[in-house]
Amino acid sequence: MNSTVNELFLSSVLGKTVIDARGDKLGSLWDLIMVPGEVFPEVSHLLVISHRTISAIPWQNIQLFNSFVISTTSSQTMAGDYTPGERDILMKRDILDKQIVDVNGAKVVRVNDINLRSHGERLNVFAVDVGFSGLARRLGYEALCGKIAIFLKRELPSQEISWKYVQPLETNASRLTLTVARDQMADMHPADIAHIISQIPSKDIPTVLTSLDTETAGEAIHELEPELRSRVITQLDTEQATEILEEMAPDEAADVLGDLPEEKAQEFLGLMDYEDAEDIQELMGHEDDSAGGLMNNEFLFIPPDLTVEDALREIRLLAPEIDTVYYIYIVDYDEKALGVISLRDVLINPPKTLVSDIMATNLKTVKIDAGPEEILEIIAKYNLIAVPVLDEEGKMSGIVTVDDILEIFLPTALRRRRHHHH
Repeated sequence: MNSTVNELFLSSVLGKTVIDARGDKLGSLWDLIMVPGEVFPEVSHLLVISHRTISAIPWQNIQLFNSFVISTTSSQTMAGDYTPGERDILMKRDILDKQIVDVNGAKVVRVNDINLRSHGERLNVFAVDVGFSGLARRLGYEALCGKIAIFLKRELPSQEISWKYVQPLETNASRLTLTVARDQMADMHPADIAHIISQIPSKDIPTVLTSLDTETAGEAIHELEPELRSRVITQLDTEQATEILEEMAPDEAADVLGDLPEEKAQEFLGLMDYEDAEDIQELMGHEDDSAGGLMNNEFLFIPPDLTVEDALREIRLLAPEIDTVYYIYIVDYDEKALGVISLRDVLINPPKTLVSDIMATNLKTVKIDAGPEEILEIIAKYNLIAVPVLDEEGKMSGIVTVDDILEIFLPTALRRRRHHHH
């Protein structure tokens, strides 16, 4: 390998003439085969096409490789015919135009060009270009871009993502969707993850979800539009789907299962932890937008005869299981709601105080079949974060939180689940 340009773009060499040692034309550059390298993938073979025959020339046999000339020590007779291998990754075929999930910007971008750099004897894939200039360069409008840039008095944005952040989602990358740095996925807001999921090919969705922890995956799924949500849940393998559903808040899991065909929903419920399944099943029995359908049946409740310090101990035990810990309800032994205290009350009162002495007893509640307007009115009027829901017998069956009720009244565009309380 005697002379290559230090850096070039795939678009500037594709289609270029390849000549042998004597200067005779072998064909034109059709694609490059890429294999894993130490840090960056490297080029193992050039694929040269001539009269519809494609031959593979090992990188070691290449003498010059730049956007003016590609020359090789192989002659026509030496170059073997190329038979595509199952695991071969071809740069043009498999990477150009593919979508990359850019986790940092939480968006899906397109690979417009590939930045190659020579490193000693090797040629490495250094970065993928996802900017406008990569696309323009590929379409041969480089000169034009230069002119536009002069006109705009600035360079056109070139956005490159280094290959080290790009990981093929599937081991056989014959059709790869790429993803960027998984650990960053965990820190993203579920709504952003949902947005990404809704843009990638559906067969790749399970792979993305598998790389998230079940809780985040559950939240992301709940953010999706209902029909996509059902499709995703049915596509996951059952065990994984069941785990994700168990991690979700019961009201959210009920939303998701409620959209599935009855027997599919029952199948999941059958596989779930008995108590989780029972909670969800109960919620699924109510009209979607009645208090029963909107409520969450996980809430903090304690008996009236505890002291503040007992209550605090109890809350510590139960809180991890529960989404909303603003209010603690005081419920007697036949499940009737007696009153409520806030977390603040528990923290500021002397440890030996009885909760029944500090609770607010004028509890605002709604019936299980209450409609959205009625619930919203109470929540708004009394400025509540959540309102208790009472069943036909007056027992407390759950709470409707302010965000769940507001969501119904938000225009669909804003319904992208508001921030979860964590």
